[in-house]
Formats: sequence, C-alpha cells, structure tokens
Amino acid sequence: MRLLRIAARADDRIREIERVAASQGVVVRRVDADELDRAAGGSRHRHQGVIAEAAEAASRDVEDLITAAAGVPLIVVLDGIEDPHNVGAILRTVDAAGGDGVVRQSRHAAALDGAAAKASAGAVAHVKVAEVVNIARALEELKEAGVWTVGLTGDAPKRYDEVDLTLPTALVVGAEGAGLRRLVRERCDWLVSIPMQGHVQSLNVSVATGIALFEGVRQRQKRPPA
Repeated sequence: MRLLRIAARADDRIREIERVAASQGVVVRRVDADELDRAAGGSRHRHQGVIAEAAEAASRDVEDLITAAAGVPLIVVLDGIEDPHNVGAILRTVDAAGGDGVVRQSRHAAALDGAAAKASAGAVAHVKVAEVVNIARALEELKEAGVWTVGLTGDAPKRYDEVDLTLPTALVVGAEGAGLRRLVRERCDWLVSIPMQGHVQSLNVSVATGIALFEGVRQRQKRPPA
C-alpha cells in the first residue's frame, strides 16, 4: 500500500486506522470529505472515511500459481465471470480456503478494485490472480503441469464430492445462466454437479465455488496426500 487517505474527522476508528497504517510505514494523509467523495466516485457510502491507494499487483501466469503453491495446488478458474461482486466473493472464498490462486481471462474481466475489492473483504490483496488470453488453453497448460481440471456444471451426473480433490486440482466455474462454455467443458477432466434438494435449480457461482473448495479442504484434511 502506497498511501492512505482518511477523513479529517478524528473518531476512534479513524485514529486506530491511522495508528496501524503508520506502524506499517504507510503514508497517511488527512483530507476533507469532498476529496474522499471524488476519489470514491462521488458516493460517501463507498469509502466510509478511508481510501487506500495500492501498487498494482504483479502480473502472473498459470505456471506462477502452480510453482508458488504451498502444497498440492488448489486453484480456481473463472470462465466468463464478469460480475465484480461474484469475482470479489470468489477471491474471498479462495483466501479463506487457503487456495493457491485464481485464473481468469484478461478480456471482459471485472476490475479488481471498487466493487470487487469490497466484496473480497481485502482478499484481493492476498490471492494470486493469473490473467490469461484463453481459458481453454489455460486448462491445457494446467493439465500438462499435472493439475486435474474439475468443471462445475448443473447437468453433470457425477457429484462434486465423488472426485478426488486431494490431487492437484483446478476447479472451473462458469457464469450464472451461461455456465461453462463448450470448449471449456470439453477440456475438463471431470464435470461435477452440486445436488439441489429444494425448488431452485442453481446456486450463486460464488456459493457453488465455496462448496467445492471446502470439499477439497475437507478431503485433504481427512486424507493428506503422500
């Protein structure tokens, strides 16, 4: 983080933020409400009195995520997910599950600031993101590196908990409504579904991603890889 702009008012919350920032060597500048509003796009509800300016994240590729994995890779691949709230929520879940990163297409991708950053609850600063030109090609690269690709789709006969997620795994999720694109589906090693017991036929993509991720965590805790 390069700079923290905070409201000129001096309540306890602002003072604590200022103290922590200073302890981390972050430059803190007090500004008036109008400057904060302009920086946040004109809405006071977006910044709540604090705006951070951070350095742009380092550019990464698929190989970077694999080599940087703390253990057996557990990666999420986003196929056509452009909604910033869903992207942010998925980043938050990947961080919570201890995942090794996210692969997404560079074109038509939600910016990792604003709504996505807010929905991520700060995870955007911690989760590694690889930007690729072509998702289907990225799946081939993952498979060549020994990572199994598991696509989530509502019409798959195999359940999400019937595949071995203790192996190096990339969970592939598609946009709500459209789902996985044909070429992406064809390149997945397995297609799995989450059984639906109620009246609705699908889950929000970030919820579905969380269910599959934590199934991987459960399996790995139950049967650690050799």
